[in-house]
Amino acid sequence: MSDKPAPPLKAERKKCWDARDLFWKCLDENGGDSGKCKQWRKGYEEACPASWVTHFDRKWKFDKYKQKLETEGYEPITDSKAT
Repeated sequence: MSDKPAPPLKAERKKCWDARDLFWKCLDENGGDSGKCKQWRKGYEEACPASWVTHFDRKWKFDKYKQKLETEGYEPITDSKAT
């Protein structure tokens, strides 16, 4: 038998996603300042499995990075040794 916990039920997943969305909304409204979103973060961590919190945190950061690249562009790395 596996030691992995059973996957969350549909209602538990919805509760997690709703808590995540509220936290993300707070972050967006406060310029990413998680200090202003502590109550939402707490609810998010309580509603979601820890591995999901880690995944969703990475996803939020990556989505913001992609958004920044799309709006601000990027500077290609130039290799001074290239011909």
